[in-house]
Amino acid sequence: MASVDVNYMAVVVSALANMGLGSLWYGPLFGKQWMALMGITHESINAQKVKNEMWKAYALAFVGSLAMAYVLHHVMVLASSYFGTNGIQTGLSSAFWSWLGFVAPVTLGSVLWEGKPWKLWWLMNSYYLLALLIMGSIIGAWM
Repeated sequence: MASVDVNYMAVVVSALANMGLGSLWYGPLFGKQWMALMGITHESINAQKVKNEMWKAYALAFVGSLAMAYVLHHVMVLASSYFGTNGIQTGLSSAFWSWLGFVAPVTLGSVLWEGKPWKLWWLMNSYYLLALLIMGSIIGAWM
């Protein structure tokens, strides 16, 4: 089994960028709309803050961001060797195809089976696409 040289700094910076984008996306940009579509109230968020559980959610979200960046890095290494490309081009194409092939279809279940509105699916999937494109660009720039 071949070993992949992982640029861990690029992975960490990508994960941090993802967290930053998420705080903007689900905060000042679309936070109210997202909360309304999810049925989340300010009271429920404040209850989490009172229980001092918000740090757990952010910590787990960061671990998820690290995993996403780490796997995207591997996908990009495979894509660059297969297509003979490198850099940001590889990052953008790998991010897009990963989103289209894995994220978009899996999250579609929330609309089809859980009765969530399409508007919520578009809101969340736009975030995931943008997050992956940013992460792919960062990793690609450091490859």
